[in-house]
Amino acid sequence: MNSTGVYYAIVKKLESLFQNYVQVFKHNIFTFIIIFKVDYNKINFMSLKSLLNFFQPQDKIFYSLFEQVTTTLAQMGVTFHEAIHETDYQKRVSLLKSLEDLEHKNDEVTHQIFIELGRNFITPFDREDIHYLATSLDDIADYIWGAAKRIVNYNMVDIDASTKGFATVIHNSINELNKGVKELRGMKNMRAITEACVRINSFENEADDLLDSSMVALFGTEKDPIEVIKKKDLYQMLEIVTDKCEDAANVIESIIIKYA
Repeated sequence: MNSTGVYYAIVKKLESLFQNYVQVFKHNIFTFIIIFKVDYNKINFMSLKSLLNFFQPQDKIFYSLFEQVTTTLAQMGVTFHEAIHETDYQKRVSLLKSLEDLEHKNDEVTHQIFIELGRNFITPFDREDIHYLATSLDDIADYIWGAAKRIVNYNMVDIDASTKGFATVIHNSINELNKGVKELRGMKNMRAITEACVRINSFENEADDLLDSSMVALFGTEKDPIEVIKKKDLYQMLEIVTDKCEDAANVIESIIIKYA
């Protein structure tokens, strides 16, 4: 059998043994073909199973790390929503300030994802997708904490209906994102992942509409230019959070299209 025949035989075996990883194997199998050409006789002494084991990811570290990130994001979503609806100002400030620790916690896990990306030759899905997903999730935490800081630093005592509306949309978006990421492990329920991504996109559209209506109301009713600047900045920051949720959902959709 020539090298081309060896390649296709291996790919067919990969498709039956490792459904979720076949794309990764196809990308890397040429490395083995090169090795085969260097000393073809040694191939006959290697079992195909041992060969395939070299390409199979040895752990699920990336799934665990992404699940840690979205679990923390879900906590941030709940805390932010609770803070925005808290009527006691001091309690609200305390809740908002507590988001800093959660944001730092996510920074550490995101950093670990990048470390593991450098350590592992084989990954459960494309390295670019891992990087994009990690970055998108990290951005969500950054912008939630950024919005919380603005509320505290701007001394925004009265929380209006628009801000409460954004808090609810963000909370719902993160919940769906958390569901979608947890379903990536094994990729057995593609429908649940797709539905979660669709709902996230729907929430982002809702946030766009909310931003438009909030701006119209703000410029039409608020007379204090300083308050206009504060609220405009906050509204835009909150809308960006939903944009980042949509970015993460788009990466997830890209992953399941490649590996479904």
